[in-house]
Amino acid sequence: MNAKNLSPPPPPGVFHLLAFAIQGTVRGSGPALRYLLQPPQQVITSQRGANATLPCMLRVRPKNYRVKWTRLEPDPERRGVEHIILITNGAQHRGYDEALAPRASLRAAHSLDASLRITGLTLDDGGRYRCELVNGLEDESVTVTLELDGVVFPYQNSNGRYQFTYQEARQACEGQDGKLATYQQLYKAWTEGLDWCNAGWIEDGTVHYPIIDSREPCGGKLLPPGIRSYGARDKGKERFDAFCFTSAVKGQVFFIKGRMSFQEAGASCEAQGSVVARVGQLYAAWRFSWLDRCDGGWLEDGSVRFPITVARPLCGGLSHPGVRSLGFPDKELRVYGVYCYRPT
Repeated sequence: MNAKNLSPPPPPGVFHLLAFAIQGTVRGSGPALRYLLQPPQQVITSQRGANATLPCMLRVRPKNYRVKWTRLEPDPERRGVEHIILITNGAQHRGYDEALAPRASLRAAHSLDASLRITGLTLDDGGRYRCELVNGLEDESVTVTLELDGVVFPYQNSNGRYQFTYQEARQACEGQDGKLATYQQLYKAWTEGLDWCNAGWIEDGTVHYPIIDSREPCGGKLLPPGIRSYGARDKGKERFDAFCFTSAVKGQVFFIKGRMSFQEAGASCEAQGSVVARVGQLYAAWRFSWLDRCDGGWLEDGSVRFPITVARPLCGGLSHPGVRSLGFPDKELRVYGVYCYRPT
C-alpha cells in the first residue's frame, strides 16, 4: 500500500466556509430563499452532555406549510439518505428518529421560530442537519452543521498495530468511550499537533495518518507535513489502527496512587464508588479538565497511561502535552496506580 500526501486543507475558518457553509435551496426556483432566512451561524459548536439549538427562522409563514428537520447520512456509501427527526405544521409536531426524537423539540420562541433544540448531546449527534419548509412547489431548505468539541486519539489493542477491520475499529472506539473520528476531526487534531505514524480507520471507511514532522518511516522526508492517506480500503479484510473521537464526560477521572496489579486496581476504584477509566475518558479529562499527572496508571483496556498538560523532562521526555502510553504491561505487575472514573 502506498500512502499519498493530501495537500493540507485550507485554514480552519476557510475550510468550514467551504465544507460546511449553510446552503439554501429552493426546488426548481434557483438558490434564492423566499420563506426561510439564512441562519447567522454556519457551524454550531457544543459538547457531549450539553444542549444545542440549530437555527431555522421563517421570513414569513405560508398559509399551508410543514417544517421537516432531518439529519443527513454521513456515510458516503449512503449519501443522500435522510433520517427524519420531526415534522411540524406550526401548531403540533411529531417525532420520528428513535435516538433523537425524545431529545429533540422546536424552540418556538415566537411564531417564526422553527429552530431545533437537542438536549443531552451524544457523540453520535454531530453532523449535518436540514431544516426544510415544505410548501408545495416552493419547498426550500437550509443546512446546519453541529460540531462537537473534543479530542482525537489513536488507538490499538494489546495485540499491537494493525489489528482492526473497519467494524472492529468502530467497536474498539465505542468500547473506550469514543467513536471513529471524521476526517474533519482528524484534520483539526493534526492542526493541534497530532503526529502519528500508524495508519488508522476513520468514520467514512478511509484510512489516514497525520504527520507533523516528516521522516523516513512515515512516508519519507520529502513529503510535506499533512494528512497522509491510503484512501478507501476493504472494510472487511484489511486491518489498521483506529482514530477515535471523544468529547467531555459527565463525571470525574481521578488517580489512586499505589503499586497494584490490574485486578487490584479495579478493586481500588470500586472501593471509591467508581470504575477503572476508559482511554477516551482519560483523554477527555486531560482535554477538558486539564488533568496532569506524572504517574502511570491502569486503564480499563489493560493499558497504562498518564496525562500531561505541562510538558517536563521527567514526565515522558516529550516537549509537548499529551496522554503518554506505557503500552500493555503484564497485568500481574504491581508497579502502577490506577485512573478511575466516577459518573455524576
